[in-house]
This record gives sequence, C-alpha cells and structure tokens, in this order.
Amino acid sequence: MNNKPKLRFPKFTDAWEQRKLGDICERVTRKNKNGESDLPLTIASQYGLIDQRDFFNRVVAAKDMSNYYLLKKGEFAYNKSYSNGYDYGSIKRLDAYKQGCLSTLYICFELVSDEVDSNYLQCYFDTLQWYGDISQICAEGARNHGLLNVDTKAFFDDVSVQAPVDIMEQRKISAFLNNLDNLITLHQRKC
Repeated sequence: MNNKPKLRFPKFTDAWEQRKLGDICERVTRKNKNGESDLPLTIASQYGLIDQRDFFNRVVAAKDMSNYYLLKKGEFAYNKSYSNGYDYGSIKRLDAYKQGCLSTLYICFELVSDEVDSNYLQCYFDTLQWYGDISQICAEGARNHGLLNVDTKAFFDDVSVQAPVDIMEQRKISAFLNNLDNLITLHQRKC
C-alpha cells in the first residue's frame, strides 16, 4: 500500500510504504543460558523496558534466568499483557541497559533492515497504529488472564509498519517526535 501523508517535512514527496514486520525484523530467541545477565527486565507501557526491581520493588523473575531471553540494547520486545490505555499490549526497545533477561512470554525481535530507522520504528510502536493488525490476529480477541493470545508467526507475518521510503524522512520524524516528548517532559517537571 502506498500513500502520501498530507503533513510532511519540506522536500519529502515520496509515498510511504507498508512493510510486514517479518520483512524488516527477525525474532530473537537467544537464551541467557550462560548467565550473561542477572538483570530481570519487564515492560512498563509508559516507561519501556526497565529493571523489575525498580518497577515492582522486587524481583518477580525466577531465580534461575537461564531459560529467559537475553535481550541486547537496541532490540525490541512485545508485551502481550493488557494495561490501562494499552489494550493490545506494548512494544518497546531496550535503551536503558546493555542487556537484560526477559520472560519467554514476550516476543523479542531485532531490526535487520537498513531501510527502516530504529528510532522511527520505536516512535511508530509508541503510536499504537499497529493495533489494527494485532486485533486481527488475537486468537480469542480478549484477555486470557491478562495476556493476549497472539500467534508469534502471525505477529511477524501480519503486523505492518508504515514508513517513509526515504530513511532521512524517517530520521526527521523520529527526531521531531523525540524532541517534542523531551519538551513536554521538561514542562511537566516545571509544573
């Protein structure tokens, strides 16, 4: 699907493309089998991938995290759990730590395409624009003990990302949105 948004940065006129997540990303299933990390991570929809000890004030992970996924900085994870305002979960990128351990309940992946900017992808997932695709692949369409039943293969085959063809436009968009978020945060602190 090609489309041209009405609101654009100057000099960008190319249509945007819709790409399947599986065409630009690969699943990460690397395990923490050698104990490379002792950092238990969780996804907080508003804060991203964070240390469980900071979020829950305790560790909810198993003592032995050798079967957990080992996520590295810059990789993404999808939390299929419902939370307030995030009816179909959230996707966040690991930014705050070099690496950490995540439960196998999450779907972890990395960007492998050089046609999509990682910062743009992070901003895209913050928009919840991808919820339309997720809602179509939820097997039961409702929560199952707080966890959505999302097929991993369908996640990569059916979830799409809309992006400008020009990577420079992607970078301008993500820089603009990140600067705006920082400005809002600064004003909130002042208040």
